[in-house]
Amino acid sequence: MSPTRETTLFAAADALLVQDGRIAWIGAVDDAPSADRVVDLGEATITAAFVDAHVHTTATGLALTGLDLRETRSLRELLERVEAHARSGRGRVILGSGWDETLWPEARPPTRQELDRAAYGGAVYLSRVDAHSAACSSSLLATVPHARAEAGYDEGGMVRLDAHHAVRRAAYAGITPDQRRGAQRATREHAAGVGIGCLQEMSGPEVAGRTDLEALLDLAATEPGPAVVAYWGELHAFAIVAELALAGAGGDLFCDGSIGSHTAALSEPYTDDQSTSGALRYEAEQIRSHIHEATVAGVQAGFHVIGDVAIDQVVGAVADVADDLGLGRVRSMRHRLEHAEMPRPEHLQEMARLGMVASVQSAFDAAWGGRNRMYEQRLGHGRSARLNPFAGYARAGVPLALGSDSPVTALDPWGGVAAAIHHRTDGFGLTVEEAFHAATAGGWYAARSEPGAGQLRAGAPATFAAWEATGGAQELIERATAGEAPSCRMTVVDGAVVYDCAGNLGEGTRE
Repeated sequence: MSPTRETTLFAAADALLVQDGRIAWIGAVDDAPSADRVVDLGEATITAAFVDAHVHTTATGLALTGLDLRETRSLRELLERVEAHARSGRGRVILGSGWDETLWPEARPPTRQELDRAAYGGAVYLSRVDAHSAACSSSLLATVPHARAEAGYDEGGMVRLDAHHAVRRAAYAGITPDQRRGAQRATREHAAGVGIGCLQEMSGPEVAGRTDLEALLDLAATEPGPAVVAYWGELHAFAIVAELALAGAGGDLFCDGSIGSHTAALSEPYTDDQSTSGALRYEAEQIRSHIHEATVAGVQAGFHVIGDVAIDQVVGAVADVADDLGLGRVRSMRHRLEHAEMPRPEHLQEMARLGMVASVQSAFDAAWGGRNRMYEQRLGHGRSARLNPFAGYARAGVPLALGSDSPVTALDPWGGVAAAIHHRTDGFGLTVEEAFHAATAGGWYAARSEPGAGQLRAGAPATFAAWEATGGAQELIERATAGEAPSCRMTVVDGAVVYDCAGNLGEGTRE
């Protein structure tokens, strides 16, 4: 492919030769060896393809193709959209996601009675933007009577904690195989179109379930698109990891909840609700035994942790296992923390010592950081300004991988890079090089992929993207940080073209 702008950040070359799914040669276009086919991209800039290190594929596709509530700006608007959806839904469960009451003048979630009226008595499940609580209608709650006995149940229809997990399972049980495949296909097609070459799926029994994960793995094996690297979040579920050849036993293994839903485990109460400090889900010994068993089995472990108490629990457990099995053995596993929004300085140092990886979402800071926004509402200015210390992770030597947690935030890799650079707290952002690395090679490193993955060099997997940019890497960064996502011309995964804006290459064509 030729040519690209020469840059030190992305590709110090003008041409690539791809053979058998790998970059066989990279250099100046005048020195290029012969090839069976040449694709001239003019003055496009080629970069390593992005890796989204934390995705929920089916839920993302349902938002892309259905009731995406991220842009609603009032409770009234949400109810109007639910009513319109109910009229065209043919009696199916209404599944929506992305609403955020902190942006509304009403400053409260919908009640089940309001949803009942809007949906004409139908079943409604509306996941809050953080996906750790949901507003539900009476008819849906009636299908899960045992949820009333679970922690987090509310007669008003807003469910959290274990009650939320139970209701979510019931809501998603009604998805047909065709709906699921359509949603998964929509996510992969959209991801390829924005230059994403790998999606790291965070599944589990309380997220989407095994049937959903198996369908996604089958789709990825039979249709072109971004690679799928999958995790299963369940304690001691190593048999599933082996059976499905998954990347690890972790991902969204929920040790706590979220800040927006008041369920992240904190060392001090929430500023706007002094009655709670959130909650841990597991005992320390449960976490420690899972990590011990995973390390012995050679399986990467990972955990959803947001509050400082949850981070403390997992980092302490990994340290205990390192004392038992040896530091080198634990470091080789690259055990992961997902989100890890509220670390203390000692956590960063320990994570670096233990070889742990932080899978973080810079778009969280862009969405909720800053004065008078959700983080400050929940935690007050002092604590909120210390969240998501990306530069602190980098200085401590903790490897970073950027993800979206889609559908919580959008599949927008350039937006994620920009948010990581321009953190709302001064001094907390990454450099351009650090941010781009975390969004590409960092994701492959986090998944324990082969050395060289995510880099443009000879011998590396041929997974890259080409962008409309006559000014090279500098133009890409300037446009991204100005809020203008660069336009993707082509995405290639392991040598196969999975997206081509010109439409003149067949699916799976190898170059």
